[in-house]
Amino acid sequence: MLKNEKAVVVFSGGQDSTTCLFWAKEQFAEVETVTFDYGQRHKLEIEVAAGIARDLNVPQTVLDMSLLNQLAPNALTRTDIGITQEDGALPSTFVDGRNLLFLSFAAILAKQKGARHLITGVCETDFSGYPDCRDIFIKSLNVTLNLSMDYQFVLHTPLMWLNKAETWRMADELGAFDFVRSRTLTCYNGIQGDGCGECPACKLRRAGLEQYLNERAAYGEGDHTHA
Repeated sequence: MLKNEKAVVVFSGGQDSTTCLFWAKEQFAEVETVTFDYGQRHKLEIEVAAGIARDLNVPQTVLDMSLLNQLAPNALTRTDIGITQEDGALPSTFVDGRNLLFLSFAAILAKQKGARHLITGVCETDFSGYPDCRDIFIKSLNVTLNLSMDYQFVLHTPLMWLNKAETWRMADELGAFDFVRSRTLTCYNGIQGDGCGECPACKLRRAGLEQYLNERAAYGEGDHTHA
């Protein structure tokens, strides 16, 4: 059924959303992306997302969400705020309301384009405690979006119950391992590919990568990669 449908992927150009984009291209007849410019710490993120969308021949819309920068100062939008996490507290990279706003605006865009499916790379397994990455939030928002616009959206979260190693496995099985590893931008310090290796995002990404490669080697699995 999905092969006849149209979908919009919330797309940052990072590992998770790029893996979701490859997944969506396998699942749906038409796929578009929406990227948000919210004054993020590294403008390179928007350039990387645009380049990936162009190379995969997927239409991209970039929406101005600079108001979020004004409302919620944090380490992702301010170079003078350090990337930290204290025990029992959310990381300084948490942006209040980001996924709520992103998915709401993505839904408005999707309806105008005749798409009923929204894909986001949120994950409750490796979610750093972000409340707007939880499955219960996504399910609640799905109901709210449908009611607010009287339109039957379906929010898809292909990575919701995967850890980072399993996300690398998915990319590999989709034939996108090398592409995701070299082309995406996950690093909080704005370094494409394997990143700086020191920030929390890079450490999580690298730990998952090493775990997956070790598992693949241990089980003697073939290399699925092609991009």
